[in-house]
Amino acid sequence: MISNRFLPAVRKALLCATIAFLPAATLGLSPVPAAHAQAVPQSNGPASVADLAEGLLEAVVNISTSQNVKGTEGQNTVPMPKAPDGSPFQDFFDEFFKDRQGENSGPQQKVQSLGSGFVLDAEKGIVVTNNHVIADADEIEVNFSDGSKLTAELVGTDTKTDIAVLKVDASRKKLKAVKFGDSDKMRIGDWVMAIGNPFGLGGTVTVGIISARNRDIDSGPYDDFIQTDAAINRGNSGGPLFNMFGEVVGINTAIISPSGGSIGIGFSIPSELATGVVAQLVEFGETRRGWLGVRIQPVTDEIAESLGLADAKGALVSGIIKGGPVDNGSIELGDVIITFDGKDIGHSRELPLAVAESPVGKEVDVVVLRKGKEVTVKVTLGRLEEGEKLAEADGSSGSDEGGPVATASVLGMTIGELTDEARSKFGIAPDVSGVIVTEVAENSAAAERGVVAGEVITEIAQETVAMPKDVLDRIAALKEQGRKNALLMLASKTGELRFVTIRMD
Repeated sequence: MISNRFLPAVRKALLCATIAFLPAATLGLSPVPAAHAQAVPQSNGPASVADLAEGLLEAVVNISTSQNVKGTEGQNTVPMPKAPDGSPFQDFFDEFFKDRQGENSGPQQKVQSLGSGFVLDAEKGIVVTNNHVIADADEIEVNFSDGSKLTAELVGTDTKTDIAVLKVDASRKKLKAVKFGDSDKMRIGDWVMAIGNPFGLGGTVTVGIISARNRDIDSGPYDDFIQTDAAINRGNSGGPLFNMFGEVVGINTAIISPSGGSIGIGFSIPSELATGVVAQLVEFGETRRGWLGVRIQPVTDEIAESLGLADAKGALVSGIIKGGPVDNGSIELGDVIITFDGKDIGHSRELPLAVAESPVGKEVDVVVLRKGKEVTVKVTLGRLEEGEKLAEADGSSGSDEGGPVATASVLGMTIGELTDEARSKFGIAPDVSGVIVTEVAENSAAAERGVVAGEVITEIAQETVAMPKDVLDRIAALKEQGRKNALLMLASKTGELRFVTIRMD
C-alpha cells in the first residue's frame, strides 16, 4: 500500500509515463523519419545488469537498529481531563488516568531506523555500513536477502568519514561477501550500480553513472565523494556502489534532495578512502591516522599574489600545534606546503587526507615554499587522535618584541601598541603579541576581509611586526614592490591565527 504522502509523486510519475507514450505530433514535436531512426547508434551502456545484480544481492544487507529513549512527562501520554469543581466524574477520571500520568509518565520508547550495508568478509562476519546508520543504537540487527537475521556487534566507528564496521556470527549462517575495488580507476561517465534498502524496500537495485569525483560537501575533514545519478534514497545509506565488475567502489552516504527523494545527486565515500579506515577499525577497533600538527587554510589568488607565487596552490600554514611533530621549527608559520610524501598538494583540503592516510611514526619529506624558495624538511608523523587533545589546549606563539606607544591609520584600520590596557580592554591572552587593531572603518578594505577591532596583527608578508611603525613600513615596502595586496597574519584574543589579504589600492 502506498502512503498518501507519496501519491503526488506517483501521479507525477504516471503522468510523465503517459506523456512519453503520446504521439510526437500531439506533443508538438516533429517525428523522426524511420531511416534516420535506424541510424541512431546504440548506447554503450549495459543492456542489462540482471546477471551482475543476481550475483551481488546476497552480499548486500539491511541494517535495522533500535534505541531505547526515555520519554518525557506529557509525551505520548493521555492527558487527564479536568472536570468542573464538585463534579461526580472527577473520581472516575482520577481512577481511569492514574496509570497514564504521574509516576508512570515518560516510559521507555523504542526508536527504530533502517539503513543498508554489505558483507566484506564472509569468514569473519564483517559488515560495513555508515556510522550515522547505527549511531547511538542499543540493538543492531543485520537482515539478509533470504529473510534471515543475525544480531550484530559494533566493531568500531569513524565519525570523520561516517564509516562503521559490524560483526555477525558467521558460524550461524553461510555468508556471501563482496570486495573493494579501486575507486581511483573510475572515470566520470562510468556505469555504477547501487543496491540497498531505500524506504525499507530491501534489495532495491538502481543503475547510473559517475557524475563527478572529488566532491567536497562540507560533511567532514576528508570529503572526497563520488557523485552519482544512480537513485539513492533514505535507507540506502551504508549500502555499496558497485562498478560493472561487481566490486565496491563507494559507500552510499548522502543525497541532495529538497523533497527527501532522489533527484539524481547522491554521494558515496570512495573505496580508496574507505579501505584504510575499515582495515584500521577491524584491526584496532579505532582509527590511527597520521598527524602533521599544523593549522592550514587555502591559498587564494590574493594570497598567492601577496607571497609572489606563480599559482594559487598548496596549503598555507596558519598555525603550529604546540607539542606536535613540527613544533621543532621544521615547518614555520606562513610556509606553503606544496608536496607531502611525494604527493603534490594542489588544494589545502588534499593535505589532511594525505596525512591521515599515512602511518603513524612514518618519516616523510615535506616540500614547502618559504619566502619564495622551495625547502624540503623531514617530519616524523604523530597520531591524529592524540594530537587532537593537544590542539584543543593549544595556544599561539608570537613575537615578544615591544616598542614605543604609538597609533596609526592604515588600510581602513586604526592600529596601536598592544599595551596592558589594550589587553584588558579587548580581553587578549598574555601570550599574544603584535599590533592591536582598535577600530575598523566601515566599507574599508579591512572590513571587507572581516577584520574586527580586538584582533592583533602579528605578521605582514611573513615579517613580524611589533609596533605600528613596523606595519606602516611593511605596507610601504610592499607598495614599492608593486604588490596590490598585503598578506596579514591576525591573532584572535585567544591566540587563534588566520591569514587575510587586504587590498592596498
